Amino acid sequence: MNHGKPTDARKSPEHKTISCRLNDLAITVEKQGSLHFTKASFPMRFGYYSEIRTSEYEFHFNLNGDIKFIRGLNINWPHPSESLKRTDGNDWGYYTVGAVINRKGIIDWFGEYYLPCLTYPSNALWDYNPYTDAHISHVFSAWSQLYAKLYDIQCNGVPSGIKDFLSLVVHKDENTLFAQSEELHAIIGGRVSVLPPDTRHVDYEVIPLNIADGCLYHCKFCCVKSRQSYQPRSRDNILLQIERLKTFYGRNLANYNALFLGNHDALGAGDELICMAASEAYRVFAFEDSNMKKPMLFLFGSVGSLLKSGNGLFEKLNSLPFYTMINIGLESVDEKTLASINKPLKISMIQEAFKKMLEINRNYANIEVTANFLLGEQLLPDHTLSLIELLRDVPDSSDKKGAIYLSPLMDNQKRGELPESFFEIKKMSRLPAYIYLIQRL
Repeated sequence: MNHGKPTDARKSPEHKTISCRLNDLAITVEKQGSLHFTKASFPMRFGYYSEIRTSEYEFHFNLNGDIKFIRGLNINWPHPSESLKRTDGNDWGYYTVGAVINRKGIIDWFGEYYLPCLTYPSNALWDYNPYTDAHISHVFSAWSQLYAKLYDIQCNGVPSGIKDFLSLVVHKDENTLFAQSEELHAIIGGRVSVLPPDTRHVDYEVIPLNIADGCLYHCKFCCVKSRQSYQPRSRDNILLQIERLKTFYGRNLANYNALFLGNHDALGAGDELICMAASEAYRVFAFEDSNMKKPMLFLFGSVGSLLKSGNGLFEKLNSLPFYTMINIGLESVDEKTLASINKPLKISMIQEAFKKMLEINRNYANIEVTANFLLGEQLLPDHTLSLIELLRDVPDSSDKKGAIYLSPLMDNQKRGELPESFFEIKKMSRLPAYIYLIQRL
């Protein structure tokens, strides 16, 4: 399925937007947002997008005409900085600044100014459900009404760029958008059940490319990994995915600068497969000419995969035209906690992997390794104490690269509040520490 015109959508400095009013609609085609992913407390859009404004709502569309963001404009909207966002996996998330739930400090907890409130089960600590708010839930009926209006609208005398845009939009009803998400999952071999926490740096806007399936460990606490044995994909499978993904993303490919090599332990696939996949994707997706600057590469790794990876792999990754972020699941440095979650590792291996993480971050300018640890009031006290000791003793030479992500257990009993252990850990850690919010694609 080709989701847009085959023409290249990368913009030249002379590119100009086209605007017009059509009845009560203000339409602007291919506006320029920020060309760098930056963190801001006010609404920002990235890359090039199109906009339709009514008296009550602002609708944003990607270069394929897919609905992407909706924001309320009237006084009944919870907060002027908040909006709904649709992912390529056809999920909607509400981006809150915390005003409605009287929460301050979201930037300290997540490293971002916004907390994505998801429509599916995750490890969020709050029961806040924005979709029960009538003003937010009404958005979906407002979008349906706008779609119906666009379907019947007369475009006589309208600039051709506006006509082309509206033609794209009216072919993207709910059924079509759902079918697109199903196609994406079929291309890569299933839904991405969890994205690396580091993908927050690109607002989770990544192209997924699976180079391995399964997991080396089958920890009891984990609810996002498959139970199948670990198996790298073939070179031919990876190359086929890349070609099909190029067609799938169509014109909107120009708005991507980030690649996620999946699924749960791509690092274990080895240097040849990793570097081949990353290099070929960079070439085929034309990341060098992307509207978004600074290409990013994300992948998960296990303790075992990190420990067996030699300097040769990291030297190759460091020379790729990406800034590479590798997220490692360490979970705990307490022996009893590791046993309780069925993670078949010794504390010495966790400590060795943490030390190697710091060494990689110190020695390679274009690579950053981050680590995940568990968070939950039901965990043993020694889990928190041993983790504080580990993070407190990080040497000054670490350059502060390598964030620590604390993942709340899904069955956390004290919903509606952060565990006290989070504040203890964050206060004592010499590395940045944030909450890991599980998001899928």
